[in-house]
Amino acid sequence: MIQQNHSILTLDPHMRKILKIAENIAHSKASVLITGESGTGKELLARYIHAKSPRASKRLVAINCAAVPEGLLESELFGHEKGSFTGAHQSKQGKFEIAHQSTLLLDEMGELPILLQAKLLRALQENEIERVGGREPIRIDARIIATTNRDLKKAVQENQFREDLFYRLNVIPIHIPPLRSRPKDLVMLAKHFVEVACMMNGVPTKELSQNAVNVLLSYPWPGNIRELQNVIERTVLLSQNTLIDDQDLNLHVETKNVDIPFTPGITLGEAEKLLILKTLEFTGQNRTHAAKILGISIRTLRNKLSEYRGEDSDEQTL
Repeated sequence: MIQQNHSILTLDPHMRKILKIAENIAHSKASVLITGESGTGKELLARYIHAKSPRASKRLVAINCAAVPEGLLESELFGHEKGSFTGAHQSKQGKFEIAHQSTLLLDEMGELPILLQAKLLRALQENEIERVGGREPIRIDARIIATTNRDLKKAVQENQFREDLFYRLNVIPIHIPPLRSRPKDLVMLAKHFVEVACMMNGVPTKELSQNAVNVLLSYPWPGNIRELQNVIERTVLLSQNTLIDDQDLNLHVETKNVDIPFTPGITLGEAEKLLILKTLEFTGQNRTHAAKILGISIRTLRNKLSEYRGEDSDEQTL
């Protein structure tokens, strides 16, 4: 996912549905909770929503809740009055005040300390905040978009996140799927990053070979788009030829470690079924990735799974 002039480039059908949802809710004041793995583009989607909203004339205000020391986070969010603590030599506005009549992005919301969650909840419910050391409430009008890579429902169950705050933020939930489940976007983004890296670094135009594309599709991308961009830039700078091959990528695709219990007397059909189910297990039930590893089309894989459903399916959930 790439943002250019307030547009997000994607070829993935699911991502296009997400963008449609984002456009439909952009005009509202409802809180949005964007979830997804690190590097999937949660902040880009937040900025996309802001750019499509009536608040777009004012800049989006962002704060990374995981990057600010816990002792300073309350002041960063709500501001402070002069003399309210050691080092407070003058009054300071917090992010909520700065984001008045705009959008406030609470990045990595799952890392917010439990003690601050109650104060944040009150700010969201009452549309007012109090500075540290302040005596009078301050009215605020900020549209809240929160992002996290944590499972907040699980955090609620483990008493690490307030349930009432979760539901207050989760008015409009949007989940961004990982890059490994978006093969069209993966290839499109890889080619785009090659062009950008060549242009930014002043090197001759390069292209990806089909072998390189196949390796990119087989790699699980735990760091998602951020990792892909870094890998492509490194490859562009280190590769010697204008055609980037699979070896230039220096990616170690694990296709082994699939323990298939073959035994004497097993039929070819049973062996095929075991291979397919174990490969799906290896890829986390990602059918696109599994089909690439198996060297078959996604349609063939679907047909095989439909065939297995007619058999005893107790061994594996398809």
